[in-house]
Amino acid sequence: MDYAQRRKLQGKETERRILNAALDLMRDRGFDKVSIRDICKEAGITTGAFYHHFSSKEALLESGFAPLDDYMAGALAGHEEEPPDLRLWRILSAYAKFMEQSGELIGRYYQRRIAEPGTRSMDATRYTLRAMLDCFRQAEGEGLLRPEHPPEWVADFCFRHFRGVVIDWALHQYSYPLLPKMQEDYKLFATLFHT
Repeated sequence: MDYAQRRKLQGKETERRILNAALDLMRDRGFDKVSIRDICKEAGITTGAFYHHFSSKEALLESGFAPLDDYMAGALAGHEEEPPDLRLWRILSAYAKFMEQSGELIGRYYQRRIAEPGTRSMDATRYTLRAMLDCFRQAEGEGLLRPEHPPEWVADFCFRHFRGVVIDWALHQYSYPLLPKMQEDYKLFATLFHT
């Protein structure tokens, strides 16, 4: 690995540490009560390193929930051989748990996304959407997916639906447990599979 590749890898790792430190602190204290200095101390970096990656604390929200991708990858590790309907539930339950742990940050994240003109609805490179698509493609390949819609459409629809559930939960001030709601809705999605 050459110098430029190592620097790029180090930069990504530093950014990941910043995001994870910020998320951990903000879960405990709330967004407004965490300073950039707190984040830097938790991440073990200088404020200069922070500003190299992010222009402000609010800019962390623009990065979305990149730690979600790591969390989801960890939740699915070792379950790649499970049937697609079971893996889909594993994805949705891990997604709900991450969101419940993140609380008010979810609301702030979506407020910021909605307020930004030209914001894309979904990023096709995100792990959660790709993992859902893999489930539906596998189900199609095994003849388990109902044939009315292609896997890409089903994954997109599924992701939009469950993201909408999270937004509704935020709109209701996190007043109901998210995981049981996801489970209830998943029962409908499970009917897409021939089992």
